[in-house]
Amino acid sequence: MLYLCAMEITIHTDGAARGNPGPGGYGAVLQAPGQRKELSAGYRLTTNNRMELLAVIVALEALKIKKSKVTVYTDSRYVADAVEKGWLKTWESKNFKNKKNPDLWIRFLEIYRQHNVSFIWIKGHANHPENERCDQLAVEASFGKELLTDSVYEELQATDKGNLF
Repeated sequence: MLYLCAMEITIHTDGAARGNPGPGGYGAVLQAPGQRKELSAGYRLTTNNRMELLAVIVALEALKIKKSKVTVYTDSRYVADAVEKGWLKTWESKNFKNKKNPDLWIRFLEIYRQHNVSFIWIKGHANHPENERCDQLAVEASFGKELLTDSVYEELQATDKGNLF
């Protein structure tokens, strides 16, 4: 956990999947005055969007001080627009019916509501140092030797594919 006082925190995030679906990972860089922390993990079967969203979730969950002012920089329109354009409120009001990744969106909302979070979309692979670092962390994590299981995603895949009845 990152030890922070109620102050401004900057988070950069990125997700990656090789094959989409395929092995994937996320990377996050958390910064506050005098502090920096990097987070990453890899999964054996997942999607890029799940990793983009999970990067934000894990980064916010690492904050110890509630009600922090947090700015999240992401190259994911999926994540940034869902929050900043209000789509997420509509999805939640409809219990995420016909939306992908409801497990992660519900987890996101739980931690998101504990802070004052805003999102800024940045173009990926545009030489932004922290975004490039997050991409590196995410890709390296996707090649890890002991990849985690994205159990919700894998269960959905098992029920959606290969079944005759």
